Amino acid sequence: MEDYIVSIDIGTSKICVLVGRVDKTNYIEILAKEIAANNGVKKGIIVDVDHTAEIIRSCLDRIESSKGILINSAFVNIIGMHVSVINNTYSIRIDNPGHEITKSDVEKLLYEVGNIQIPEGREIIDVIPRFYSIDGYDDITDPVGMVGTNLQVHADIIIGRITSVKNIIKSVEKAGIKIDGIVTEAYAEGQLLLTDDEREAGSILIDVGAGITDVSIFWNKMLIFYDSMPVGGDHITNDISIGLKISYQEAEAIKRKYELALTSLINNDQELEVVDINQDHSKSIMVSDVVEIIEARVYEIFSLCRDIIEKAGLNTMNFSNVVLTGGGISYVDGNKQIAEEVFGIPARVAVYKTSVSLKPELYAAAGIIKYVSTYYKGNIAQLNQVVIKKQKSSMAKTSFFDKLLSWIKGLF
Repeated sequence: MEDYIVSIDIGTSKICVLVGRVDKTNYIEILAKEIAANNGVKKGIIVDVDHTAEIIRSCLDRIESSKGILINSAFVNIIGMHVSVINNTYSIRIDNPGHEITKSDVEKLLYEVGNIQIPEGREIIDVIPRFYSIDGYDDITDPVGMVGTNLQVHADIIIGRITSVKNIIKSVEKAGIKIDGIVTEAYAEGQLLLTDDEREAGSILIDVGAGITDVSIFWNKMLIFYDSMPVGGDHITNDISIGLKISYQEAEAIKRKYELALTSLINNDQELEVVDINQDHSKSIMVSDVVEIIEARVYEIFSLCRDIIEKAGLNTMNFSNVVLTGGGISYVDGNKQIAEEVFGIPARVAVYKTSVSLKPELYAAAGIIKYVSTYYKGNIAQLNQVVIKKQKSSMAKTSFFDKLLSWIKGLF
């Protein structure tokens, strides 16, 4: 099972684990999936490593038991508030016989392009080559074997907070497996949910989770903006609970039942019987009472997204569209219309189909699989992430990520 990839999405309210691979048609084949509630993360920050590790382990145990496999290692996500992106270019001269570019030349180039000054308390997570240039010819994806005298790379340098990276590493390793790499969530979801045309023309991707909303912008196939804010679908539930004086659990159930973000979409404004949280007796509310609260918060979330984009000096009207995803809001009917009103450009709700039905909550984990299959092509089989139980190795093979992990651990 050497071509299978294991991905772990550590979210604010849940942890998702997927085991899958990308076939020759670029289609994700899912072998196993597990999702479980997690209380070890608050506002996108791991606050309880032991609890988070326990939930990860429980997901792994269920997958291993049901599929007769053992998981040695995985790739895991990191969200926007913990990372930043630096665009950089670097070039080297090719002096090989015949000026043929080798794998060693590319490795040297990627090392040099990532050898930059970074802020204190941060470290490089990944170096992502956007494209290569050979003697002035651009848009080359794989220069190995080609001929030229000057090789240049245009790359995104992903840097993250060392403390955040360290807590992610500890949580996964306490669950009994290794980390083969940390994947920036924006890249993973952009790879999965945006078309090539959208990434080229310019697209705003908004992922509304339970407690965090990620905003990323792709243009000319580059990630040019990435940020997060501590607000999400749970805040909608909280608004309903406070506004209507009902329990949080009942507010969540009502929100999920009606799934509307615009009062104009209500077909039958019926009465609902709920329990007053203060007086412990039944009372009547209208469906429109609930939807009005949802509508106000969805407007606010999208307006905050627009504000942080404009604060960065970007005009949302200059991009082709908005793509909405995330379990906190993507299921709500009417969010597309609100996004179009707030941003002034077309919007759509992301949908991705795999070999099994995937909820939006699992898109980030699926995106990791898609991303890894694209950027780690030559290394997947060597990682030995998934094995049949009787073939279990003593530990996963040493990965290219081990040196980075050792360096980070050495700082503490």
